[in-house]
This record gives sequence, C-alpha cells and structure tokens, in this order.
Amino acid sequence: MDELELLKKDWKKSDDAFPKLTYNEIYKMILKKSSSIVKWIFIISLLEFGFWTFISFFLKDSESMKRFNQYDADAIFIPLMVIGYIILGYFFYLFFKNYKTISATDNAKVLMENILKTRKTVKQYVAFNLIYLVVSTIVVLFLEFDRDQQVIDQVKEATANGEAFKFYAGIIIATILILVVAIGVLLLFYWLVYGILLKRLNRNYKELKKLEV
Repeated sequence: MDELELLKKDWKKSDDAFPKLTYNEIYKMILKKSSSIVKWIFIISLLEFGFWTFISFFLKDSESMKRFNQYDADAIFIPLMVIGYIILGYFFYLFFKNYKTISATDNAKVLMENILKTRKTVKQYVAFNLIYLVVSTIVVLFLEFDRDQQVIDQVKEATANGEAFKFYAGIIIATILILVVAIGVLLLFYWLVYGILLKRLNRNYKELKKLEV
C-alpha cells in the first residue's frame, strides 16, 4: 500500500486519536505526485533525444554513413530530419506545457482532464517515433536501390539470372525482420519507462475519481 492509500485510510478513520486528512490535503498529495510524474516524462523525453543525437554523432564516420553521403540525397535527408526535429520539438513543448499546467491546477476535474491529455500526448509521441522509424527505413531502402551502385549491380545480376523476385523478396523480408526487432526493442523501452509512469498517472486519475464521488 503506497503513501497515498495510507493517508486515505487515515482520512476515513473515525477514531479521534488519528488526525483526519481533508479533501484538499489528499488532492494536494495527488497533484504533487502527478506533477512529478509529468516532469519526469518531460525529462526522460529530452534524455532520449540526447541519447539518439549522441548515437548519430558517434556513427557519423561509420561506413554506412559514408555510403549515404555518396548518395547526394541532401534534398531528401535534410527535409526529413527537419520535419522530425520540428515535430519532436513540438512534443517537448507539449510535455513541458502539460507539466506547468498540472503544477498550477487547483481543481480536481481540471486535473483529471490534464492527466488524460498527458496520457494522450505520450501515446502520440511513441506512435510518431515508431512511424518515423518505419518511414526513414523505407526512404533509405529506396535510395539504396536508386543510387547505390553495388545494389544496382546486384539487381541487374539477379534480373539477368531470372531471380529478381527472389532478390527483392529477400531484401523486403530482411528489412521487415529488422524493423520488427527494432520496434520491439523500442516498445519494450517505452513500456518500461513511459508505460510505468503512465500507469502511476492513471492510478492518480482513479484516485481523483474516487474523491469526486
């Protein structure tokens, strides 16, 4: 039983030997916990962004990145990156806004609405990251077939041997398997981090509903 449950139990006791907690005192406890959770959602999202930025910087001199640079595809990569950064920046703004809004909330009904809004924002953030991963993979795959001379030669050879379908099928299946693994790892991470925080936030929402009854 967590601290809030103990306080609620204490609040309902009729024994005068135990001080009763008022509605406002319990509400403030829930508000404080909810504000802390949303603050951590904001902080973790920034740390996650910093981690992936560091990985990208660390891998910029890798063989794969050198190959991509030879594609002369800045007209595709730069807009894709800019769009990604803009949308991520918007989500960071929403997380911070949700934190400030919840911290200043003085009404249980409004707090419940803000909790639901925060949960929705987190789910949209996770969905965007997964969709962006899939779109980026498809774009890179398209560029490899279109501009990577080694891949182009392999396609020509497979076509000449009458194995074009087998070649394309192998590439597509391998790409899908890699995406499934990558998405699975990301979903596990999001479930362990954001999922636990959202579960706690949902628990606070249920406690608020009980207070409103």
